[in-house]
Amino acid sequence: METSSPALSVALAVLAVLLGLTGFGIYLAFGPPSKGLTDPFDDHED
Repeated sequence: METSSPALSVALAVLAVLLGLTGFGIYLAFGPPSKGLTDPFDDHED
């Protein structure tokens, strides 16, 4: 039986990192840490 290609392992690792960072970004934007975020447009009202 043939072993898996190294390119497949690298592609899966990149995909896992990408999904992890996306999930972490969504957590920061909409989860509990988002309470400390401010709206820059509200800070500079005309």
